[in-house]
Amino acid sequence: MALIVQKYGGSSVADAPSIRRVAQRIVDTHKAGNEVVVVVSAMGDTTDELVDLAKQVVPLPAGRELDMLLTAGERISMSLLAMAIRELGFEARSYTGSQAGMATDARHGSARIVEVNPTRIREAIDSGAIAIVAGFQGFNRGTGDITTLGRGGSDTTAVALAAALGAEVCEIYTDVDGVYTADPRIVPSAKKLSVITSEEMLELAAAGAKVLYIRAVEYARRHGVTIHVRSSFNSNEGTLVINDDGEGNMEEAMISGVAVDLSEGKITVVGVPDVPGKAAEIFTHVADTETNIDMIVQNVSTVETGLTDISFTLPKADGEKVMSALLAKQDQIGFESLLFDGEIAKIALVGAGMRTSSGISAKLFTALFEAGVNIEMISTSEIRISVVTRAEFAKTAARAIHTAFGLDGDELAVVHAGTGR
Repeated sequence: MALIVQKYGGSSVADAPSIRRVAQRIVDTHKAGNEVVVVVSAMGDTTDELVDLAKQVVPLPAGRELDMLLTAGERISMSLLAMAIRELGFEARSYTGSQAGMATDARHGSARIVEVNPTRIREAIDSGAIAIVAGFQGFNRGTGDITTLGRGGSDTTAVALAAALGAEVCEIYTDVDGVYTADPRIVPSAKKLSVITSEEMLELAAAGAKVLYIRAVEYARRHGVTIHVRSSFNSNEGTLVINDDGEGNMEEAMISGVAVDLSEGKITVVGVPDVPGKAAEIFTHVADTETNIDMIVQNVSTVETGLTDISFTLPKADGEKVMSALLAKQDQIGFESLLFDGEIAKIALVGAGMRTSSGISAKLFTALFEAGVNIEMISTSEIRISVVTRAEFAKTAARAIHTAFGLDGDELAVVHAGTGR
């Protein structure tokens, strides 16, 4: 008997018929002789609607109360799904994140899991029941408050439970058939991958691929959890995200995929004195806002002025607070002005085979040149090359790179819903 953790996203449980369809899939897995633990997201766009409602009441909702509000979405989903399973004649019990033992730090809106103690979940499945857990949420032992895990929180919940319970696999159900060589909504000729390493998946997730969130992939890699990305709309085999054993036992494709991220903005600090310590000052103040920085470029200073420009990318949603923080320190740092650009796209090419293959950069830049796409910033890792372009050229750039590296498939990819989750 295998223990399987399944996670269903918002598009998979968007309405009553969808919930009944998911319930039947869960029951079928249970009837096949498996122990089943299910993690569920809020229905459809419920979380976004609750955020909008809160902002209609107050412009800046308190973090504690916003978390209390947002966790209601997953509680609705878990209870309705448990009802649907019971209607099919099987025992199901629903649990909030705190009831499932998901202990976190005290940060509201983006809490980190510090411990998982799934005693009640273990008791439920040992008694033959199907356990349904609300994703995206936990609690802090010190304050006793409910917390939420932030973007991709339900994925992270599922992987954490799979690790704590020793599950054979963590199945992440979404509205596409697996992990593709590119987002099928952007590159219709994208091909589904049967397997990908967690290292490659981390790079794709960090570069903006929406099928899995980076925190969930990080957790799975650290705790040795195998992820199986599948569609909740059919029974096709999906994509296995596995931890390579480091012994070369897995043949690595040169290129695994192309990711597009339109969620980032760019801040340029204009006229920074080109002396030691100024970059440290700038990024210390940025760090104080708890914002994650991605790419950084510093121009060569001009001899006449001794000034330089520093540009960096960050989540677009954090642009306003970072601009405000830097402007408050303008006199101290000594820069001339700040510019914010929200119309950029980050395109990333990922593949473990890059380590041993030459000419990748040349082929990438040639493909963009031939497509008429200008590059504004570049960053690299061992298995990734990322470039920043204008947002309006995102699709053109992604398709050109995808074709240049021979990733196009013979059939158009199928997207069953439309959210990417």
